[in-house]
Amino acid sequence: MDEILSDLVALGKGLSITFKNMLRPPVTVEYPEKKRVLPARTRGRHVLHRYEDGRERCVGCLLCQGTCPASAIYIEARENDPARPVSAGERYADIFRVDLLRCIYCGHCELACPTNAITLESNTALAGYTRQSMVMEKEELLEPMGSATLGSTQAWDAPAPSQMTRFDGSETSAAAVGKGNLVRRLPER
Repeated sequence: MDEILSDLVALGKGLSITFKNMLRPPVTVEYPEKKRVLPARTRGRHVLHRYEDGRERCVGCLLCQGTCPASAIYIEARENDPARPVSAGERYADIFRVDLLRCIYCGHCELACPTNAITLESNTALAGYTRQSMVMEKEELLEPMGSATLGSTQAWDAPAPSQMTRFDGSETSAAAVGKGNLVRRLPER
């Protein structure tokens, strides 16, 4: 009899929590109609950026491919035609492919890029019915012509005050151009 009574008390405690929350307004976000405001540093879909003149920022250096821990980026670089350059460098990325299913959204690719060509933007609505639909090609990754931005780079790369430097027309962090002091020294006693 004591066991039945203790079970009823436990059931009553559990139901009290349920009844208490029934009176509160719902906290569910109605996703497609109402979207949450995401922080500036949210890492979502990849974007390849352009310069103001329309040329691509990516110079085909393969640093983002080499630093990707999940091997989600594949690049084939080609030599630039001097008459009609695609990028500002000697080479450009002819094929730039990102497998969003392999990507762990760590941001190593944007940290490795010397020209701020690739960033992970706050578009987190990534869904697809097939594996192939989650493999993004260069044409899908490039920002539209006429919209030259640096994307989320400004939220992540706050320039170091004592070592501010200019690179490629945009401010970057001191660590990105190899002048950062990553070793923190303790004060001497």
